[in-house]
Amino acid sequence: MVRHDGAMAALLDDNAVRTALQGLPGWDRDGDSIVRTAQLPDFVSAIAVVDRVAEDAESAQHHPDIDIRYNTLTFRLSTHSEGGLTAKDTDLAATISQHVSAAGG
Repeated sequence: MVRHDGAMAALLDDNAVRTALQGLPGWDRDGDSIVRTAQLPDFVSAIAVVDRVAEDAESAQHHPDIDIRYNTLTFRLSTHSEGGLTAKDTDLAATISQHVSAAGG
């Protein structure tokens, strides 16, 4: 779950990140971030996913970097305030993956 209480999240150690990524197919570590690129059926589907992710991110007060290239989306997550990866990132990654899968990506 993504924390909604505004409390600081603890940094994940390397082992915790590796373990979390095992349950997040398509996500890879890139330094202090996790990244996933997904191809959707078309541009409208891709933007619909971005809209859903935006709603969840706003609710969680945790926002991914999103790159949009027609029907290809790249999501990058890191908890900048903590200087690395936290459960906020892995939780939002799981939510993003659900939206991507539901949209045919």
